[in-house]
Amino acid sequence: MAVGAALIALGCWAGLTQTPPDYLQGETVRILYIHVPAAWLGMGGWSGVALSSIAYLVWRHPLAQIAARSIAVPGAVFAAICLVSGAIWGRPTWGTYWQWDGRLTSMLLLFFVYCGYIALARADADRGGDGRVPAIFGIAGSVLLPIIRYSVIWWNTLHQGPSIGLTGSTIDRSILWPLPIMLGGFTLLFAGIVLMRMRTMLAVAKTEARLARMARA
Repeated sequence: MAVGAALIALGCWAGLTQTPPDYLQGETVRILYIHVPAAWLGMGGWSGVALSSIAYLVWRHPLAQIAARSIAVPGAVFAAICLVSGAIWGRPTWGTYWQWDGRLTSMLLLFFVYCGYIALARADADRGGDGRVPAIFGIAGSVLLPIIRYSVIWWNTLHQGPSIGLTGSTIDRSILWPLPIMLGGFTLLFAGIVLMRMRTMLAVAKTEARLARMARA
């Protein structure tokens, strides 16, 4: 988390002071340094939930279940940041905060799916469930990921097409170079939050098990 915070601070300094404004969007282009990492981690977080859910259903390892539940909350937070920053960016660029665009709508659905998973996992834990229902939900929700990724290709949407690909980028290098720093910083911060949540959940589980043994004694 410390390294992630340092990279974010470096990326913010670079993005705010060392890059030129865009020739069309002006200073508002700098929102990409928050918006793109948030979108990346919103989608990447659900990928982590789905993979952990698969691992739990296949190998029944309790740590996989804890990992999925630990990822869900920060994933939802970054999905929300993506939506809010996109709305702020959209107002001067598109003339509106919101459109029922394919990319925007599918990302909003992902945020709702995160909220549904968090509520379902909490309810399952409260009633002493075995975790299979949240795991199945975590796998089923992954159907949104390719829809979000390819929505700008499949449909004629207001959102611009892919700006960064394996063969290059449509973003000028003078603006692009702080973005990998921000991506790395937010990814490390995300990972640190997930690990802290996992440690907390494990500590709570151990405490509850100890109290249960003491009550039986």
